[in-house]
Amino acid sequence: MKPGEIFIDALYRRPVPRRATGSATSVVTVDLMQKVGVFFPEAHQDAEKMAALAAAGHTELGLDNVMPLFSVLHESSALGCKVDWGEVDRMPACREPLYKMGDEIEIPPDLLNRPGCKVPLDALKLLQERYGDEIAIVGKVFGPWTLGYHVFGVQEFLINTILDPGAVKGAMATLKEVTVRFANAQIEAGADALCLADHATSDLCSPDAYADFLKDVHAELNDRIRCPLILHICGDTSDRISYIRETGLACFHFDSKVPTPTARRLAGERLSLMGGTSNLDLIQNGTPEAIIEDLEEKVRWDIDIIGPECAVPLNAPYANIKLLAEEAKSYSGSGAGPQGDA
Repeated sequence: MKPGEIFIDALYRRPVPRRATGSATSVVTVDLMQKVGVFFPEAHQDAEKMAALAAAGHTELGLDNVMPLFSVLHESSALGCKVDWGEVDRMPACREPLYKMGDEIEIPPDLLNRPGCKVPLDALKLLQERYGDEIAIVGKVFGPWTLGYHVFGVQEFLINTILDPGAVKGAMATLKEVTVRFANAQIEAGADALCLADHATSDLCSPDAYADFLKDVHAELNDRIRCPLILHICGDTSDRISYIRETGLACFHFDSKVPTPTARRLAGERLSLMGGTSNLDLIQNGTPEAIIEDLEEKVRWDIDIIGPECAVPLNAPYANIKLLAEEAKSYSGSGAGPQGDA
């Protein structure tokens, strides 16, 4: 089987000949940029450079997929948010909110032709042309909870989940249309799967809030977006994985704050799992021995796709990601079930 076939089959927990490797979030580091000769911030704003840097996830690191949307702000930029596109060693950031809660959100009719969306769409087309027969091309969209942070500001958005939950739900109903439009455009551009990132981490969103504001939205997005979705939420999500399991989403990209046995138990037999390898302890600072020990735990507990827990720190050595991918391929595929005690 080709690497892309292994990745997609692992997303669905189908039998695969070896352990799949990959990431739904950025694996770019400064030393990887130096290796490829393509750098931030240009790689956020130039389709050719974006595609070239994304391809290094496979050609240099050995992952079974590539994912070219390194920033969290592409669709927010297209909506009109002022974005600081960062530096070589600094990710982009929103400069200021766009709206106050209660304002009417306007989705530009040319949303997909604005640079924030058009650049990654063009990069996905390039990647599909060059690598689509070999590896999985993964896009990325942000859900309406995260888009709410960007357009309203985190404080304004979160305080209104208590003061005016109806207004928050109304805003999310509008913002989810951005998610759907950008997602389906990425599929048309060549994406085989999509990361659905929504920053509903436990310190910003209680489990009750996830159930109230997001569970049904994520299930609806799963129904309306025409490819397998990989939900990414940072932090300890042990208190909401059981809800995530009920959304119908294909895969959950989990954080190392969730113990691996716990993640597997809560995900059940249908929801596939990706990641869980600590960026700080292992990708940035780990020894080869520690990385392999963590890999063995992931295999023992039948984590379907081996890779980092979240966007890799820019100052991490890419050699550690490459080691993780190379070693993972020596293990047989998922499907045997967890070994050991929960």
